[in-house]
Amino acid sequence: MSVLSQLRPRSVFDYFEKLCSVPHGSGNTKIISDLCVSFARELGLKYRQDAMNNVVIWKDASPGYEGAAPIILQGHIDMVCTKTEGCTKDMAKEGLDLETDGEWVWAKDTTLGGDNGIAVAMALAILADGALPHPPIEAVFTVDEEVGLLGAAGLDCSDLKGRKLLNLDSETEGVFTVSCAGGLRADCFLPGKQEPLSGEAGYAITVDGLQGGHSGADIHLGRASANQLMGRVLFTAMKRVPGLRLAEMRGGKFDNVICSRNEALVAVPQDKASQLEEFIREFDAVLKNEYAGCDGGVTLAWAKAEAKSALSADATSHILHTLLALPQGVQAMSVDFPVVQTSLNLGVIDTREDGVHFSFSIRSSISSQKEMLTQRVRAIVEHAGGTMAERGAYPGWQYNRDSCFRETALAAYHDLSGREGTIQATHGGLECGLFIEKIPGLDALSIGPELHDVHSVRERLSVSSTERVYNLVCEILKRSK
Repeated sequence: MSVLSQLRPRSVFDYFEKLCSVPHGSGNTKIISDLCVSFARELGLKYRQDAMNNVVIWKDASPGYEGAAPIILQGHIDMVCTKTEGCTKDMAKEGLDLETDGEWVWAKDTTLGGDNGIAVAMALAILADGALPHPPIEAVFTVDEEVGLLGAAGLDCSDLKGRKLLNLDSETEGVFTVSCAGGLRADCFLPGKQEPLSGEAGYAITVDGLQGGHSGADIHLGRASANQLMGRVLFTAMKRVPGLRLAEMRGGKFDNVICSRNEALVAVPQDKASQLEEFIREFDAVLKNEYAGCDGGVTLAWAKAEAKSALSADATSHILHTLLALPQGVQAMSVDFPVVQTSLNLGVIDTREDGVHFSFSIRSSISSQKEMLTQRVRAIVEHAGGTMAERGAYPGWQYNRDSCFRETALAAYHDLSGREGTIQATHGGLECGLFIEKIPGLDALSIGPELHDVHSVRERLSVSSTERVYNLVCEILKRSK
């Protein structure tokens, strides 16, 4: 039974609901890619699906627009799969459970994937509309954007004729994104072997209740990273409770998501157990005080637990010193736009038999700053005897001061809304930079409807904003004659 059938635009929400009915997390995009292909076949449109599962669909110009230059409509089909602790859904195999109150759309107990399923739904609705005036359209649906813009990086663009690209991966209505940060992933490792314990008291320590969020869009809000906090908690506990040893530490699934929960297992001498319990109670109050304005739900808790092995005291000290020294969050603000220039996010941390593995998402709109911050992380990790490997590097998108396409879009927005659009850079990663590298002379712009708390279980999409932005996209196409 359709959940969104009463929402408008009907065609957009119909396609969105169909897309949400199949799993489509990053790295798991074959089913949704095939679904997009089936839509193209049903519409009788030319398409191409590559080995990565990227899909390109072509639609000829409507009557009167045969001589117009093509426009590329672009979004990504993968989503960040996050769910509540109690959710039993297998997001690798099941679709989403959509809910709506008529004003907002969300998914029960999981992320919604409006980032960026709503872009694909809008493009499909336009491709299916036989009455809409438009130039030739090249709809490009990429994969694995959320894990390093991999689909866009691997896409063959040689058969794309458009030199105007409308990316639909922005999340604030009325904001026209004209520049973005470049980034990379840094995978780090600190060695430390597990050793048997002999009668120590085991404790499970949890940092929880944080808001989390997108490491590009939300990093400036001052929200706490559970991974960073746990490193700080355990370092401070080690100083207060001599003999503390780290057995496990786990937090986060994606390096571009601000981690909202971290779980650690430690061991302390039996005669120090009460000291650890007292410290946790005291430090819980410290964190609640520090984050009252931005993460008031933070909790630090302990529970007795069995620990059979742990890192040595020396290895524990070495690792916790390093984790405390590593930077997190905003490192510099832009002087050109009211946006973060340079940041990093410790998104994932895990303890294995050989030591501690953790990953950062590093971003900057200035390539030399990105390189500097990467060097800083590498220097700290390697000085501590660890290693760091880089992956998923992608370019930034430099502001084009003379964009005719942007002026067309701004004029259309003003005429439809009666308001002036806002030109803005984003600290998030967008695929526009990669397309600009691949297609000489490409004029790019990014817009999108209101999406709040993306990459978290609170993600929600505005229904009315979706309709207004869809109408804007249609108007831009009408004016591109």
